[in-house]
Parts: sequence; C-alpha cells; structure tokens
Amino acid sequence: MELLTHVLEHAFEDTVHLVPFLFVTYLAMEFLEHRAGGALERFMARRGRAGALVGAVAGVVPQCGFSAAAATLYAARVITLGTLVAVFLSTSDELLPIFIAEQVPAPQIAAILGLKVLAAAVSGLVLDAVLHARHLEGDEREHIHDLCEQEHCDCGHESMLLSALKHTVMVTVFIFLITCVLDGAMELVGEDVIAGFLAGNPALSVFASALVGLIPNCAASVLISQLYLAGALGFPAMMSGLLVSAGVGYLVLYRTNLHPRENLVVVGLIWLIGVAWGLLFSLL
Repeated sequence: MELLTHVLEHAFEDTVHLVPFLFVTYLAMEFLEHRAGGALERFMARRGRAGALVGAVAGVVPQCGFSAAAATLYAARVITLGTLVAVFLSTSDELLPIFIAEQVPAPQIAAILGLKVLAAAVSGLVLDAVLHARHLEGDEREHIHDLCEQEHCDCGHESMLLSALKHTVMVTVFIFLITCVLDGAMELVGEDVIAGFLAGNPALSVFASALVGLIPNCAASVLISQLYLAGALGFPAMMSGLLVSAGVGYLVLYRTNLHPRENLVVVGLIWLIGVAWGLLFSLL
C-alpha cells in the first residue's frame, strides 16, 4: 500500500506541471484552426527557417513542458521534424534543479546548457535542411483538424476554451496512467540497478546513457545528473544521456501522433543524434 501511494504521488507530481503547457498549446491550436485562416498556411511555409533555433532555446527551460507541447504541435504538423528534435534534445528536464541543489558552479551549468542548445539547434537545422533538400518534409497542409478528428472530440461544435480543455484532460490522464506504470517499474527494478549498468560499462557508457535517457520519466535525467556529479559517469556519456532526456514528451508524442512506425523512427533518430554528439565530445 505504501508503494502504491508513493507511485501515485510521484506520478501526480510529474504530471501536474504539464497541464498549463498542454492547455496553452491546445488553446493556441484551436485559435489557429478557427480564427487564423490562411495565416496558418503562410506561417507553415516559413516555419522551417528558424523553428529549430527557437525550439532549441525554448526547450532548455527546466522540466519537460515544452517537449510535451512540441510533441502535440508536431502531431498537428504545425512545426517541423527538425524543430521537434531540437526541442527534445535541448529539454533539460530535472538537470537544472539537480545542479543547483548540488551547488554546481554557475559557469559550468551555463556551459552544459549552452552545449545542449547548440547541439539541439545544429541537429534540428541540419535535419530540416536535409529533409527539404530531399523533398521529404511531409504534407504541408493544416493537420490540426485531423488531430481533433482522431480524438473524436467534436471540436467544431464547441467553444475554443472547452475544446482545449477536453484535449488537455485526455492527454493528461494518459500521461498520468503511463507514468504510474513507469514509476512502479522503477521502484521494483531499483535505480541502483540502472546506475550499476551505466557505471559498469565505461566503454559503452555513451550508448547506454543515451538508452537510459529515453525513459519517458524525470527519473532518467535525475539519475544521469547524479551519476555525473558523483564521478561515476563521464562528461560525454552525461551529455548523450541528457540530450535525449525529453521526459514525458515521448509519451505525448505517442499519444497524439497516431503513427507508431513514424514515432519509432523519431525516437531512434534522437537516440542516434544523442550518441553521435556524445562520441564527438569524447573525441574532443
């Protein structure tokens, strides 16, 4: 009973801070759908030019609210794949609170966050450029209405406020339930087991850390940060893990973008990019 209570409390804490981000995102999407008209198409035509750069800067805000918002916007095709990847790579989740609590020098924190933003922006811009050059950007039409249809929410006959609220509740409940399962699994397996796996494989630590970073839970960024501060994880491995630690952004992506194969490709791509940057830092 104590374990269940702890899991429910932790899942609630992980989920509740996402509600404002999700609600504002859905409210903005409802506005674009009902009021913006042709302005949305003109915006989408220009979106790839600086979207990844803006996403990289926005994603560095502590916790994973922006990654959740970006996943929803990508599912509606309001932002590009490069912008989504940039937000996910720069998302700092619990890194900043942990570093501040451990009294890490401000210049060191700024350098790490700056490297995350740089890696995210470069990766996103290059990815969008490659997709554009190969004409693989995907359909440029407005997809917000399609997102509403797949949710069966009957948005066209409701106010923007009520529609945004319904979307927010549906996604929040999904995140809460999955987070309960993940938290329960983490409690049963134990963070010591994962920590031992990372610390016990120094030669493969960059790959292993990036794999742990894909866990859609704040525990991943907390564990990687703590292992780095304890000296059990090197800087390249720490960066590879924290670059892919987008928290519940992955859960929102799977909930809102109903294309499982595409989601797997996106997650695999983010893992490969995180590993590539980790190996680059190893060489440097």
